[in-house]
Amino acid sequence: MSSSSSTRLSQADWLLIATLSMLTFVLGTSEFVIVGILSEIADGLNITIAKAGTLVSAFAIAFAIGTPITMSLTGHLERRKLMLSLIFVWIILNICSGIAPNYELLLLSRIVTAVLTGVLISLAMVVASDSVPIAKRGVAVSFIFGGFTMANVLGVPIGTFIGQHAGYAATFWLTSSLGVIALLAVLKVVPVQQSESSGSIREQLSLLANPRIMIAFFIPSFGFGATYVVYTYLVPVLELELKLPSAWISPILLAYGVVSIFSNILAGKIASRNPIGRLRFVFIVQAIVLAALYVTTASVSLGLINIALMSLMSILLTTSTQIYLIDLAEKFNPEAKGLAASLMPVASNVGIAFGSALGGLVYANGPMMNIALVGGAVALLAAALTAVSHRLDQRS
Repeated sequence: MSSSSSTRLSQADWLLIATLSMLTFVLGTSEFVIVGILSEIADGLNITIAKAGTLVSAFAIAFAIGTPITMSLTGHLERRKLMLSLIFVWIILNICSGIAPNYELLLLSRIVTAVLTGVLISLAMVVASDSVPIAKRGVAVSFIFGGFTMANVLGVPIGTFIGQHAGYAATFWLTSSLGVIALLAVLKVVPVQQSESSGSIREQLSLLANPRIMIAFFIPSFGFGATYVVYTYLVPVLELELKLPSAWISPILLAYGVVSIFSNILAGKIASRNPIGRLRFVFIVQAIVLAALYVTTASVSLGLINIALMSLMSILLTTSTQIYLIDLAEKFNPEAKGLAASLMPVASNVGIAFGSALGGLVYANGPMMNIALVGGAVALLAAALTAVSHRLDQRS
């Protein structure tokens, strides 16, 4: 383990960060690529696209419910061995998804995959947080979150292309193969890391009754929710408001993903010092950027610049809130640190589900661009919660 007094990352630290980032890239590709191959799944299993879409919502629900419970159950186990075991089972489940003869078995395999995905993400965050110098935790965690960004930019388009041209099962062969590479990398690079003593499941889950933890949990929930109120309906905005031809949509979405890479880099810098204090202002800027879309869509150039800024603001919260939840657990319930590490990924899924549902409600009941104003309002809620949490930190 790196010395906490050091302020530099060693070559071993960077190798560990790269390995864990590759793992999150593989996990992210498997999670997000389903959206790109829904039509192929529907045709292959002779079901409607709407029914195939439940694979996405079921994954998110299983992720949100199963991850913290499983983290509590496995908190006493040695982390490297647990990661290797879970990755192995994850590979088997991806193979099962590829050969599932019907919707029910595919749904079951995706539900279990979701729980394993959540636990593996949480373990990656804890291992990184405990292995690198304290001053560099923000850099390490931001790179690991960067795996998800690269999954959207690179993994999902490749997986979608393969699924569209070789059948959806081929996409699962791809994710299974990537899983084998991740398994070998973790086996080679991740050190044995004993878990800290963990209490009973009841003692760990008592962390969720702590008001400070719940406030911190809803900060990223509202932060992601604000983005997804608008992002869920970005294609209709591009087509109906900016009047862009359909051929432009994919390149714009790719550019959106590329810009989010810089958002991830900035997230690490924000987390380096006084992250919660800084996030108060980040969310205010996010609110302005989202609300501004209400007027900037009158111009193609201004609208596209605004959308690029929206992408830049989209994940600035990730690293800071991940580290903050772990630090709060250290303070209030050290035996539940693994559980705390799972809360940011869970919060992001809650926020995505909440934001897309709220956006749909607004979209269905008024002028479409009201989603921009509502997204801005949700970002202000995140700013308010962050300000409350920051004030409580200062008092204590």
